[in-house]
Amino acid sequence: MDYQKEYADKLTTPEEAVKVIKSGDWVDYGWVNGTVDVLDEALAKRMPELTDVNIRNGIIMRRPAIFDVENAKDHFTWNSWFLSGVDRKAVKDGFVFFSPVRYSEVPYYYRDMENPPDVAMLQVTPMDKHGYFNFGPNASHQLEVIHQAKTVIVEVNPTMPKCYGICEAVHISDVDMIVEGGKRPIPTLPEPGPASEVDKIIAEKIVNEIPNGACLQLGIGGMPNTVGTLIGESDLKDLSVHTEMYVDAFVELSLKGKITGAKKKIQPYKQVYAFASGTQKLLDFLDENPECLNMPVNYVNDIGTISSIDNFISINNAVDLDLYGQVNAETAGYRQISGAGGQLDFVMGAYLSNGGKSFIAASSTFTDKKGVTHSRIKPILDPGSCVTDTRANPQYLVTEYGMFNCKGKTTWQRAEGIIGLAHPDFRDELIQNAEKMGIWRQSNKR
Repeated sequence: MDYQKEYADKLTTPEEAVKVIKSGDWVDYGWVNGTVDVLDEALAKRMPELTDVNIRNGIIMRRPAIFDVENAKDHFTWNSWFLSGVDRKAVKDGFVFFSPVRYSEVPYYYRDMENPPDVAMLQVTPMDKHGYFNFGPNASHQLEVIHQAKTVIVEVNPTMPKCYGICEAVHISDVDMIVEGGKRPIPTLPEPGPASEVDKIIAEKIVNEIPNGACLQLGIGGMPNTVGTLIGESDLKDLSVHTEMYVDAFVELSLKGKITGAKKKIQPYKQVYAFASGTQKLLDFLDENPECLNMPVNYVNDIGTISSIDNFISINNAVDLDLYGQVNAETAGYRQISGAGGQLDFVMGAYLSNGGKSFIAASSTFTDKKGVTHSRIKPILDPGSCVTDTRANPQYLVTEYGMFNCKGKTTWQRAEGIIGLAHPDFRDELIQNAEKMGIWRQSNKR
């Protein structure tokens, strides 16, 4: 097969490619680093001609050009699998909506959805000699999107890192149009800032619970990064990685020799992830690195897969939690600020792992823009708050004031243990509320 001739036959301009999009179409826009760029700019020019275009995406890292189309909500709806700071800010404009999901199920959604993609567009690496375009560090569910789409358009970017794995590339035979975007920089995140003293205290409590040979999953945010830093300074060795999101902390641990994968029973010596986002250092580390495997999310986040790995350690954040042990990790009241992602899958899978542990970490308080301090521990979650982890699922809850294992605990034991994690200034009020809720015993410690 002459792949170069097929490439030339399918090569077109961004402006010509987006002409395939019609009013009422469902369009996939890529994923994280693979979100389209020059195709987005071309569609922004065409968008005023269209109405009711539905776009799917998640974790965008730069503001799309279509967001700046005049009267944008009259022309399209942006449907996000997981809000980033970029699309979260645009919710107020009336065209961004969140799709509640278990991230591990997203590939299955595409197999059985009422509105499969009419058009799939995504950024990829240049084609290799075998006719394949690599997804970069964004395998996740992209191959399933392509299999279900009526039309597939790839935007070639030579700066996209080539990442090995399974289902990490699309063959030219499955591509309808090719656009060359030029060497546009892949969006990156800034270097993590210095850890707060609270983060350091919480991270130290968690690191003390990690054994040699453990397999790590780190969530998004300062707390997991701080855990990674402390692991790097510890005596821990022979660690491995199986994580939804590959973050900079893993790069640092790899370079320090902490991660070997030698004790992992499945994919030993390999670092497994569903997607990656971070600094340029992270992208450079993943580029053509055979140690790292970019895998489909329905495998990476599968509870059965996670639980089959011994000593699995899952570390995630929370926005707030209540005295029942319900955890909210995605909303601030009625305001959606992120998504559930795979947190519940890792919470459940890590607990079921032989020697595994799941940690949900949060500072005990936060201070609002007016300078008022609030407790992250509530009697019950605020109206509008979503339950990311139901009360039966969390294992260890951690704040700077301690660590509490929820498993097997009654409501009164939970109230006592969780109040012990709260800032002392809020404990009396929480006890009063626990009494009203009927989950406080007079013999409880005060």
